[in-house]
Amino acid sequence: METDRPVIITGVSRGLGLALAKRFAEQGFHVVGCSRHSEDTDKLQREFGDQHLFLPCDVSDEKQVSQFSEKALDRFGPPRYLINNAALINPSAPLWEQKATDLAALFSVNLLGVCLMVKAFAPAMIAERSQSFIINLSSGWGRSTSPDVAPYCASKWGIEGLTKSLASELPHHVAAIPLNPGVIDTDMLRSCFGGSADGYVRPEEWSENALHMILNLNVRDNGSSLSVPE
Repeated sequence: METDRPVIITGVSRGLGLALAKRFAEQGFHVVGCSRHSEDTDKLQREFGDQHLFLPCDVSDEKQVSQFSEKALDRFGPPRYLINNAALINPSAPLWEQKATDLAALFSVNLLGVCLMVKAFAPAMIAERSQSFIINLSSGWGRSTSPDVAPYCASKWGIEGLTKSLASELPHHVAAIPLNPGVIDTDMLRSCFGGSADGYVRPEEWSENALHMILNLNVRDNGSSLSVPE
């Protein structure tokens, strides 16, 4: 297992991002993570230690992404895994009741943020000429729909198309994969499901299967819509 190259994880301060960061760190990877709030990244830096790097970064801000990537690449070099996890969900309501400001924020993080992270890291991953993976977290709602979450569905359907198109542009040693994590008991799920989210797996349990799947990806998976097994 190649652990000398780092894993980049956006939205690392909670939920799936934090659970994955802990799993990768346990395997000996250098974890480089970002979150919007410096108090969160400062706390993670203290907890994980100097073999890892956690920095504040709003993925929808090109300047912040550029600064984040420069520090990450200078410290650890090109990542083996770039995991675009950061995402927002809209308040549950019909589309015509959604606020324009909420819509703009959601699409800026869920789609623009992924584009900016790819722009920041893909050139170095391509130049490395070693197997590398760009994993963009999709959703079951990136392949189906439900009422009251139309903006979120649209963004995750967008992730599917974006990632498949990116896959056709990459050289053979870099793969782009839209990955549906499944239904997990996170704050995001609770905003939609309320207390019934208790019936789903917690991120800490989910991350074991997710890590195993990610570590066993092959560049032949490029462009495939995959899901973490339950």
